Amino acid sequence: MKTTIAHLKRGQRALIKEITSDRIPLKLLEMGCLPGNEVELIQTAPFQCPMYLMINGSHLAIRKDIAAQIEVQII
Repeated sequence: MKTTIAHLKRGQRALIKEITSDRIPLKLLEMGCLPGNEVELIQTAPFQCPMYLMINGSHLAIRKDIAAQIEVQII
């Protein structure tokens, strides 16, 4: 089973391994959501969507279905 950003728990950090979809918004890539970068789950909204993340010092929110397409390795 692949671990994705959608599997992270609050405060957990991980390294982005692979983006498994070409439907990732360009804005996420521009903000540092790239393989090799560190991601931390800051908070989730009610019903677990959206997820508030910190990637390379940038704070952003993404939907859980997008987060499920970004494979990570927990550190």
